[in-house]
Amino acid sequence: MLCPRLLLRPAVSLSRRCLCTGDTSRRGRAPDMAEGNHLFHVSNVRNRLREIVGASTNWSDHQQAMTERVSLSSMLARSQQDLPSRRMKDSYLEVFLPLGSEPQLREKYLTFHNTVRFGRILEDLDSLAVLISYSHTYNPDLKRSPLSIVTALVDKIDMRHHVIYPDCDIKFSGHVTWVGKTSIEAKMHMSQFRDGVFSPVLDATFVMVARDPENKRAAFVNPIQPDGPDEEKILQEGEANKSRRVDLSTASLLKVAPTDEERKLIHSLFLHTLDSNTVSFRSRVLPPSSVWMEDAKLKGLEICHPQERNIFNRIFGGFLMRKAYELGWANASSYGGCRPKLVAVDDILFQKPVEIGSLLMLSSQVCYTQDHYIQVRVHSEVFDPLTRQHNTTNVFHFTFSSDQHVPNVVPKTYGESMLYLDGKRHFNQTVPEL
Repeated sequence: MLCPRLLLRPAVSLSRRCLCTGDTSRRGRAPDMAEGNHLFHVSNVRNRLREIVGASTNWSDHQQAMTERVSLSSMLARSQQDLPSRRMKDSYLEVFLPLGSEPQLREKYLTFHNTVRFGRILEDLDSLAVLISYSHTYNPDLKRSPLSIVTALVDKIDMRHHVIYPDCDIKFSGHVTWVGKTSIEAKMHMSQFRDGVFSPVLDATFVMVARDPENKRAAFVNPIQPDGPDEEKILQEGEANKSRRVDLSTASLLKVAPTDEERKLIHSLFLHTLDSNTVSFRSRVLPPSSVWMEDAKLKGLEICHPQERNIFNRIFGGFLMRKAYELGWANASSYGGCRPKLVAVDDILFQKPVEIGSLLMLSSQVCYTQDHYIQVRVHSEVFDPLTRQHNTTNVFHFTFSSDQHVPNVVPKTYGESMLYLDGKRHFNQTVPEL
């Protein structure tokens, strides 16, 4: 299972990140990484997760190890009351990505333009969220955890700094902030060492779910006990986040009709595309400085190989996020004619796991624009060539910004109009918080 000495840090103020000072002559090399201290390296996160569940690094052995996990079902708690409460500091972790201290590590994270691949950061955040959740449920009496903890939702990722330097050390930190009966909310922060201090880069909120060893049924997780008013406030924010997620799901355009204001907006867009010469519902004209939504798509295909599996023998969620982000970024770049900057990620829903060997089809759509902002939705589905069936696995939402004004995206059909409104909703949730 977990080794608390390596994973857990002394209790600190969990509601904010620490800023560390150091020798400015090193610029991107943080003192605690450069002086040879034994710190938890980002490359060890997935190795630690394999130890926790008893997964093998070899594909041939991995399947047998997963089969053996079935026997762990008897170790599951029958109710949440049977589990001891945990404090927030019990799950607090710090993980380091030494891009400045270890130049050989940069290759994996570099883009052609000598910037950091944000898709790789998404992979690291996903792995860290799982490890934080396992730290919360840690049982020292068990050698392996009977829980299968997987990502259910990326609630939001807010960028506090749009530039991630490729030659500066990075620190990830985070802990559990809210717990349901079978779900866990984990908040993480990323900071980068530059000019003598760790400066904030992003804040991320993930929602994880616990399932049985076969990853089929829900399993109970330890309740959480706040320690003091600061942690009580954090817990209340977690409850508010849960209520907000429920409200958004209830108001989904896939379930209920648009509001009166939204209907008027769609009708106004429709009127602006009518051909005044023909006065016909069928005759449509694209307004100036605009692009039809059907012309703002970009698609991709991935064959899911064993190399991209997670510890539960399914495709790694971080890999899915990386591929979706890179496709969404490419679409935003093509649409805006620029190198867009990521503003926020929100509401990434993991509906179904992706099996090894699947044909994963990714489709990105610019669904809303405003001034210099581009809202992109990426839909992923698994295609079975034998049955010819398509099954949605994930939906991703990304907000990008351009250094110039971008064309307006215009829906033509009713389905595109719903995508437009959905994109506008996600945009309005994101931009006021910036």
